[in-house]
Amino acid sequence: MTVRFGYTILYVPDVPATVAFYEAAFGMTLRFLHESRLYAEMETGATALAFASEEMAEMNGVAIRPLRAVDLAQAVEVALICDDPHTLWDRAVAAGASPLTPPTTRPWGQVVGHVRDLNGGLVELCSDMKAIA
Repeated sequence: MTVRFGYTILYVPDVPATVAFYEAAFGMTLRFLHESRLYAEMETGATALAFASEEMAEMNGVAIRPLRAVDLAQAVEVALICDDPHTLWDRAVAAGASPLTPPTTRPWGQVVGHVRDLNGGLVELCSDMKAIA
C-alpha cells in the first residue's frame, strides 16, 4: 500500500474571501474554485492548500472548532517556504495579516516568521531548509 500526502483543508467562514486574502498576502494563485464557492484549492506545488466552508464540515458530518481571529491560534500552522521571508512577511502584513513574530534567523540557519491570516489561522513564512544543508 502506498500513502501520500494529498492536501490540507482549512475550514473557513468565507472561502472566496480567504482565497482573495491568500492571493494578496502570499502571492498564491487559485487552482480550483467549486461553483458552489464552498471549496477551493490554491496552487502550492505538489501538495495543495485547500479551503472549505464551515458549512461543508457540517455537510461532511464533522464537528470543528472554527478559526476565528479573536481566538487563540489553533495548534496547527501552514508553513510557506519562500526565497525572502522578510519581504513576504511585509507583504502579508500590508494585506491584513496579523503580525506575530518577524522573520529571524534561527540557530539552525533557517529564517522563520509568523503571521495570522484573516481567519486567525497561523502561517509560518520561512526559508527553505534545503538551502542550508
